[in-house]
Amino acid sequence: MTATAPPRISDAAWEALRGGYDLQVHVYPDVIERRIDDLDLAKEFLAHGLKGFVLKSHYFPTAERAKVVTKAVPGIAAYGAITLNHAVGGLNPVAVELAGRSGCKMVWFPTVDAANETAGRVDGPSQKLPFWAKIQRELAATGIAPPPLTVLDSNGKVVESAHRCIELIAKHKMILATGHLGRAEIFALVKAAAEKKCERVLVTHAEFPSQSLTADEQVQLAGLGAFIEHCFTTMYTGKASWEGALDAIRKVGPERTVLSTDLGQTINPPVAEGFAMFAQKLLDAGFTRDQVRRMTVTNPAALVS
Repeated sequence: MTATAPPRISDAAWEALRGGYDLQVHVYPDVIERRIDDLDLAKEFLAHGLKGFVLKSHYFPTAERAKVVTKAVPGIAAYGAITLNHAVGGLNPVAVELAGRSGCKMVWFPTVDAANETAGRVDGPSQKLPFWAKIQRELAATGIAPPPLTVLDSNGKVVESAHRCIELIAKHKMILATGHLGRAEIFALVKAAAEKKCERVLVTHAEFPSQSLTADEQVQLAGLGAFIEHCFTTMYTGKASWEGALDAIRKVGPERTVLSTDLGQTINPPVAEGFAMFAQKLLDAGFTRDQVRRMTVTNPAALVS
């Protein structure tokens, strides 16, 4: 059996990432198997000259973990987050308020429990399921299957609980991330956030199949004040094409773009290595070092500041 060649990562790629932040990582502790825990990830990032990351869980708030990591590994800034799935009460203003008080930096709107996201439902697709889909289906099999979550009412208007969550996100200067919501929900949420002066808005992994936003739609959302996130795993695992992602980044421009990895899965590359592979991909596609730094260092730093 021939060994797989290690990825080519140039010194220029690592230098482009120096001081960078990954705004979406999935690591231990979690209810899903992960390749690394948050403390060892912090050490990995420090060794490569990276600055910090946001700890994502589909099920639990992570602010307390993030504070421990930041104290345990000087030189690294770990940030907590909360995802508005059923595990925290869904579109729950109480959970958002307490997240803000505890130092959370990111609030993802529904992901695994979003009405738009069918992968975890028993009537959903059966091929190439994400890791969390198994948990969702196991819960449903035991009778724990609350109705899927949406931010829109039957008239297509943003529901009051979502409005309240937006207000609290703005109050605590957290980042509003769109999660796994659908196209109509994303546009409505981004517009509502702009109306409520919520200044930190991130359209999550724009190419991910349950979002699948076109380049033109990404341009429109950036024009409404949002940053557009592109995640390494989406293209690396073949869920979307590199050509489409690179085209969208060019059209939106580095000024409104954020690069994250969405890594931590056991079958994918180490997080820091994947981040560097992402940087290398952009350098090879003609983006400059400064443009890559804008998307991995400057823009993420502004969001978590």
